[in-house]
Amino acid sequence: MNKIQAILIIGFLFFSQQFVNAQTSQNNESLQKVGSLDSIYSKKLKEYRTFYVQLPADYDATKKEKYPVAFILDGEVFLPTVHNVQSFYSGGFTPEMVLIGISNANNRVRDLTTSKITEINGMPFNQENGEAANFSDFIETELIPFVENKYSVTSFRTLIGHSYGGLFTIYSLIHHPQLFSNYLAIDPSLDWDNQKLLAEAKEKLSSNDYKGKSLFVSLSGQLHMQNSKITLDNVMQDSSGFTSFPRANIAFSDIVKQNKKNGLAYDWKFYPRDLHGTVPFPSIMDGLIFNFEWFQMEGMDKFNSFDTPKEEL
Repeated sequence: MNKIQAILIIGFLFFSQQFVNAQTSQNNESLQKVGSLDSIYSKKLKEYRTFYVQLPADYDATKKEKYPVAFILDGEVFLPTVHNVQSFYSGGFTPEMVLIGISNANNRVRDLTTSKITEINGMPFNQENGEAANFSDFIETELIPFVENKYSVTSFRTLIGHSYGGLFTIYSLIHHPQLFSNYLAIDPSLDWDNQKLLAEAKEKLSSNDYKGKSLFVSLSGQLHMQNSKITLDNVMQDSSGFTSFPRANIAFSDIVKQNKKNGLAYDWKFYPRDLHGTVPFPSIMDGLIFNFEWFQMEGMDKFNSFDTPKEEL
C-alpha cells in the first residue's frame, strides 16, 4: 500500500465517521422533537396565540378516521409529558389522540385565574388576572373550531392543566361542562381568591348534571413547607396560610364526593412523595388511565386462552 492509498483510506474513514456523527446528531434532534408549532389570531383576546400539535403516529388526513383530542394548558411544558405517556399507554389504556398544547408562556396568570384580586396574603398583587372567562371564550369559539376544521378530530375532548391550569380546568368543568368530556386537574390552585371557586363548585355540582363527564384531581405531597408534622390526617385542622393550598384541594374533593348523584365520574389521588413541580408526570399517567377507563378491555386472559369457550368472548 503506497502513501497515497493510505491517505485516501484514512480520509475516507474520517469522513465516514463524521457522516455517522452528523446522522446521529440529527437523529437525536428528531427524537427530542415533539409538537409542531401552529397559531391563530384571537379576536377575543386581541392577540396571536400559539399552540403545539402532536398527531398520532398513523395519522392520515386523507382517511376518514378521526381521533379524540386533548387540550393541554402550558403546552410548551406539558405536551412532551403527555406525548410520552401516550407513547406507552395508547392502544391498551387510552385511545390514540391528537394533542394540542396551548402555550401560556405569556399572560398565564391573566388567562388561567378565575376571579380578579388585588392582593395576596395582605400584599399588593398588581399582575393582570382573573380573565378565565375570556380565555374560555377563546377556546370555545375560536380554538376548538379551528382545530376541528384543520385536523381529523372528534368532539370527544380532554382538558389537562397544572397549578393555575388545574384551577382553570376545574373552572371549565363547573361553568362550561359542554366543552370537554374529560378533565385532568393536576395540583390545582384552588386557594385562589380565598377559595372563591369552591363556593361556585358547591352550587353547580349540586344542581347540574355531569353524566358522561370524568374528572381526575391530584394533590402533591408537600402539605406544609415548614412543618413536616402536617399530614393528610391533620392538615384540615391547620389554619395557617401555608396549608391553604392543600386544604382547598381536599375541600373541593369533599364537595364532589357529597354530590355523587350528579353523574360525574371522579377520582382523587394524593402523591406523598411528589412536589408541586414533580407531580404532573404521575398525575398525567394516572389521570388519563382513569378518564379512559371505559376504553380499556377487561379479562384479556380469556381472549388469550385457547380454552375459553366462544360464548364467553
